[in-house]
Amino acid sequence: MDKVKHPGAGAIVLFAGTTRDNFAGKPVKELQYSAYNKLALRTMMAIAKDMVAKHSLKGIALIHRLGTVPVGEESILIALSSPHRQAAWRAGEEALEECKAKVEVWKREEFEGEEGVWRANRDGIMGQKISESELKGQDRVDGARGSAV
Repeated sequence: MDKVKHPGAGAIVLFAGTTRDNFAGKPVKELQYSAYNKLALRTMMAIAKDMVAKHSLKGIALIHRLGTVPVGEESILIALSSPHRQAAWRAGEEALEECKAKVEVWKREEFEGEEGVWRANRDGIMGQKISESELKGQDRVDGARGSAV
C-alpha cells in the first residue's frame, strides 16, 4: 500500500485474486503460473501507465505471482490510489480485466486426482486451453514474481 499512497489521494483500492477450491464442479488442488517474463513485465507497465492516464490515478501497483499458488493464496494483487473512490473502483476493475486479457501469463490448473491442463490466464467456462507445444521455446519464467509500479 505504501507504493500507492499519495497526499492527493482520497481513495486506495486493493484487490487480491485468490485460488478457489473448485472450478466447474472439479476440486482444485493448486494453480501453476508461468510467464514470458520480459514481455509480461512490459505489458504490465503499459497497463499501469494507461490506467494512470485514463483515470488520473496518483499511484498503481500490479503484481502477478508465478509458480505454484495453492488454494486460498493470492495470485494477483492490484493496488491503486485516486483522488476519488469512483475512479479508483473503476480503474481497479479495468486494470484486472486488462491484465487477464493481455499479460503473457499462463496457468496450469491442477485438479484433485486428474492430470493438469495449461490454459490462457482468462476467465470463461474453462479458459482457453494451451498446448504444451505452444509453451515450448518461449522465454518463460516459473516461480518468479512480476510487478509494475
